[in-house]
Amino acid sequence: MTDAAVDVLVVGDANPDLLLTGDTVPRFGQAEQLLDSAELLLGGSAAIVACGLARLGVRTALAAVVGADQFGSVVLDRLRDGGVDVSAVEIDAERPTGLSVVLSEPGDRAILTLPGTIPVLTAEAVRATLARLRPRHVHVASYFLLPGLAAELPALLDEISATGATISLDTNWDPAERWAGLHEVLPRVDVFLPNREEALAIATAVDGRAHDDLDEAAAALSALGCRVVVKAGADGGVAFEGGRRSGEAPGLVLDVVDTTGAGDSFDAGYLAAVLEGVEEEADRLRWAAVAGSLSVRGTGGTGAQATRDELAEARV
Repeated sequence: MTDAAVDVLVVGDANPDLLLTGDTVPRFGQAEQLLDSAELLLGGSAAIVACGLARLGVRTALAAVVGADQFGSVVLDRLRDGGVDVSAVEIDAERPTGLSVVLSEPGDRAILTLPGTIPVLTAEAVRATLARLRPRHVHVASYFLLPGLAAELPALLDEISATGATISLDTNWDPAERWAGLHEVLPRVDVFLPNREEALAIATAVDGRAHDDLDEAAAALSALGCRVVVKAGADGGVAFEGGRRSGEAPGLVLDVVDTTGAGDSFDAGYLAAVLEGVEEEADRLRWAAVAGSLSVRGTGGTGAQATRDELAEARV
């Protein structure tokens, strides 16, 4: 598709993250706790992936919905500042922009999310954007936060494939922990990008038997026809294709400031490598693992995302 207006269309969620650090474990009974910091940052898996791709020099657009409110303006401004095409971001005057409150500790985080406009994105809106922007690749994020889109996703993915575009999916966590519907989606996806816990849960839901071994779970998912690329945090990433392990790469050893969005930056690094034409799986995973690792240097999902030069230097 040489006439593509963008390289990647990212489909999914966009919202601010209110990132709180310090004494973040709530204690009720009207106890007042003092925090170390509070920052309003760009959040949403799809938005963070889109910014990560744009920072790596990939022409990227985002399809999402925000509200006609201050939070919606923050999201649009941060996306534009990050070099993302926001022409496919709809503004809904009836609902508030989604919001996530992130309670962050050095090695973990808890997330409280108001869905707001996040679930409003429709397959029809994505179809219109596909016709206008003609992307080479479509990445779908936060599947379980978009029930309306998820219900139509198998048919939509068939339409995307018919245009010649490739497809990737990062479901992120299922708040209901049912992990339903993916048996019809994964065979239509070229690259599936779960973390370890998501891979185990989704494999269990898809084939109906409990999985506690990552290799076994990821191999089973890849046997459906998609390449499975598992994010392993500081340990980097590992890929499976056709029911077997096909590559792996370690992460970088860094002082961790904040892990928010590291998996989304991993996605961006991997997709940038694919679009660049990197053929060796270990090299693609190295792009991904380095991008994910470098993102933990700063607060929030987009505050320290890798540039192309940083990625090249760290991969040496």
